Amino acid sequence: MNEVLKSIQKMGIVPVVKLDRVEDAAPLAKALCEGGLPCAEVTFRTDAAEESIRIMTTEYPNMLVGAGTVLTTEQVDKAVNAGATFIVSPGLNPKVVKYCVEKGIPVTPGCANPSDVEQAIELGLDVVKFFPAEAAGGLNMIKSMAAPYVNMKFMPTGGINEKNLTSYLDFNKIIACGGSWMVNDALVKAGEFDKIKDLTREAVNKMLGFELRHVGINASDETEADSVATSFEKLFGFTKNVGNSSIFAGLGIEVMKAPYLGKNGHIAIQTNYIERAIFHLELQGFEFDMDTAKTDKNGKLVALYLKGEIGGFAVHLVQK
Repeated sequence: MNEVLKSIQKMGIVPVVKLDRVEDAAPLAKALCEGGLPCAEVTFRTDAAEESIRIMTTEYPNMLVGAGTVLTTEQVDKAVNAGATFIVSPGLNPKVVKYCVEKGIPVTPGCANPSDVEQAIELGLDVVKFFPAEAAGGLNMIKSMAAPYVNMKFMPTGGINEKNLTSYLDFNKIIACGGSWMVNDALVKAGEFDKIKDLTREAVNKMLGFELRHVGINASDETEADSVATSFEKLFGFTKNVGNSSIFAGLGIEVMKAPYLGKNGHIAIQTNYIERAIFHLELQGFEFDMDTAKTDKNGKLVALYLKGEIGGFAVHLVQK
């Protein structure tokens, strides 16, 4: 997969933006970045699109900006010259796709049926847009098409919102979802960029689904660990479960048999998508200790500690 598309996969959500006024480009980009989604697909349906892309990429150079609703090779050139790093189209136009492929420009054309997907494969693509997602059969349609085309991945757009977002992202053939609920046209025209920032942050939090998993307590040795876990069992009926390095009391309390990370212990936060969570937290400046990474039998990351402590506790992420 192209490096730009890999970044989009880590982002998880691509805000689909329609701009009628060039002056809205900078404050909208600011709102998206501050809300945690430094990414936008600017639809090429308006006269303001080209200049808006130029402003966004100039004032926010770390932002991932693409052009959507691209229908011609001339529009590809205009978008790329303005700073767009990826191209999205509503349907599969072989001429446009070939042009992008030849120039090394990431392109995700819209595909809504197996014939479209086969054309995309023939053109050398491994990611396509699924559009209009909900109207074209939604997640069930994507799963049906993904079965025979095992190497193809999808980016659904159209009818995606905060209510169905994670149901799409839970399917491993979907790299990200496009959506406009956090940047709807009315909010942009009204200049409600603080509201857009808040909705963007809500969208990211909804996607990542952070929840407290358990609190870890550092005991000096196994005897003390057993005593602490026993106390919680007697007090609250939290059943003890003895492991190799710790003893759990129920699901929410882990007592370490020997001191581990954190002066007082650790706090485990579970997330829907650990790789995306790491990406988004790193965007905010947080760092991770890769020496603490734990993987499952398939080599997939399942747990990782942040560097440093909060209130004397180390903090780590856990894949749900």
